[in-house]
Amino acid sequence: MDTKIIMLDENNFDKNIMQEAGAVLRQGGLVVFPTETVYGLGANALDPEAVKKIFEAKGRPQDNPLIVHIADIEEIKPLVSEIPEMAKRFMERFWPGPMTIILPKSSIIPDETSAALPCVGIRMPSNNVAREIIRAAGVPIAAPSANISGKPSPTDVQRCIEDLSGKVDYIIGGNMCDIGLESTVIDCTTEPTCVLRPGGITLEMLREVDEDTYIDPAIMKKPEKDFKPKAPGMKYRHYAPKAPVKIVQGDLKKTIEKINEIVQNYIDENKVVGIMATDETANYYKNGIVISLGSRKNMISVSQSLFETLRMFDDKEVDIIIAEAFEEKGVGVAVMNRLKKSAGFDIIKV
Repeated sequence: MDTKIIMLDENNFDKNIMQEAGAVLRQGGLVVFPTETVYGLGANALDPEAVKKIFEAKGRPQDNPLIVHIADIEEIKPLVSEIPEMAKRFMERFWPGPMTIILPKSSIIPDETSAALPCVGIRMPSNNVAREIIRAAGVPIAAPSANISGKPSPTDVQRCIEDLSGKVDYIIGGNMCDIGLESTVIDCTTEPTCVLRPGGITLEMLREVDEDTYIDPAIMKKPEKDFKPKAPGMKYRHYAPKAPVKIVQGDLKKTIEKINEIVQNYIDENKVVGIMATDETANYYKNGIVISLGSRKNMISVSQSLFETLRMFDDKEVDIIIAEAFEEKGVGVAVMNRLKKSAGFDIIKV
């Protein structure tokens, strides 16, 4: 397949390109496009054959549900059988934006999109390019992250090209993604509201709408083999670079000492070691390839850098990645969720 690659500016783009991409989606093709979270791989959510192409291009397990993207609030009505009042309150507060809401699906959502679940995740992105493409398509768009399944999600279009060129019809590149982590997923089919995937919309922000909102404890630990995911990213190894990742968690001074010790041991074995550090700690590491995610005082910056940093370690062909842990509050909950999954929950506590 010849992939058409188009680069544009999110704030100044040719709408004819959007119409072309929309027509491809409407006709059952695949289009990669930017969002405020990560790049998405889109197909017509109502076309089972088009949706199957997503799973084929990504190598994605069939029981991993897809999120359906809309451009305007009215588009949700035919897709779901019910919209609880609490869900409406979340939509009013956080849409358009990086939040997916799980709702009971209507009969027009195929099982291929929802992984045969009775519910479906709906999101209205805030990215201008994403919304224009969805409008041009005239259909809701199912879109997981635009990468080979299991790898770190792409926040830079170059990573989409590396993974999917030749497998999709269009790759539309824009600016770097603002948030750098996939959307927060909340389940509004139950009471109280349950967070199934943490993201840029934090638990603290959600509790301003529903004070009883809680995080599903299952998402912060290794899933059981027979676990049936209700949202993407809950079951399978995700966000993983080629090299194994180990997390060192605890007092920061002890963390630095432990990482230096671990790194030296690997170097003695002639291993190339990557260290995922922060601005506050990077200079304390004596050996290894050190990349800072940014300052611990700015967790949005850390979240923006996380996936691309994992990809950079792949580029450098390291044998092992040692990562510092972060406090699990605010956006740090989402960062640690992704980091733990990338490490297969291999955590060294100090």
